[in-house]
Amino acid sequence: MEELFNAYSLTGVAAALARALSIDPPAQAEEANPLLARFIQDSFASGRADRVFMYNPDAVAMWLWQKYTPLFADVARHTRLALPLRTVMPSVTPVCFGTMYTGALPEVHGIRKYEKPVVRIDTLFDAVLRAGKKCAIVADVKCSMAHIFLERDMDYFTFETIPEINAKAMELIDEDKYDLLCVYNGNYDSTMHKNGPEAEVSLEALRDNVRSFDRFAEAIKAKWGMHDTLLGFAMDHGCHEIDGGCGSHGLDMPEDLNILHCYGAIPKR
Repeated sequence: MEELFNAYSLTGVAAALARALSIDPPAQAEEANPLLARFIQDSFASGRADRVFMYNPDAVAMWLWQKYTPLFADVARHTRLALPLRTVMPSVTPVCFGTMYTGALPEVHGIRKYEKPVVRIDTLFDAVLRAGKKCAIVADVKCSMAHIFLERDMDYFTFETIPEINAKAMELIDEDKYDLLCVYNGNYDSTMHKNGPEAEVSLEALRDNVRSFDRFAEAIKAKWGMHDTLLGFAMDHGCHEIDGGCGSHGLDMPEDLNILHCYGAIPKR
């Protein structure tokens, strides 16, 4: 049977998020994803949002949604657009997040293997800053998100553990000062690599991602009532099982490339 890959590329996310914030997209970004752009336009009275919250869990493949759909019930509860996307090759974390937040292919943004150099081309974060807005990343101290977007005049909060990361994210939601807030959780990815994508300990890490997103969404509803907020559950790539019962990714295969972003809208009260 022919392998099936999702039609829309991950490259379309950055320009759509820029459009949500009424700012120019990153300079090398490809065209905004039309489904996400239309969702943003239709979800708010102004056709735009003034806050974007991106929750970035690592390695959550689309096939996990298809096989374990009930597990994602609380993501579905807070979102209304399920957007099948095809990530980029090689399907590894720094390459994929480089594309998500520049809107450019790896040969353009410059990360083409598993390494963590600072991205030198224009990013969504640069576009936000140029518009006089504020942005922040909350992530693991060693992860790609904590490294490849450094050297910008923005705020970075890095921690050793998921509870610390998520506690800080809740503090920042409560402070309500960032126009773009990105929170990275890599617990499913790290557990999946050691134990396999469908091991019970891995599925529990995935449940924890869903619970975290649920808590963030509820906090935003409570704290950001003066804002129109776009909410994203947006992973970088998928995963597959390899010999020995471990997990991996990085290949040109549907299991690794097909992902499902989910977006929700929280209009101002």
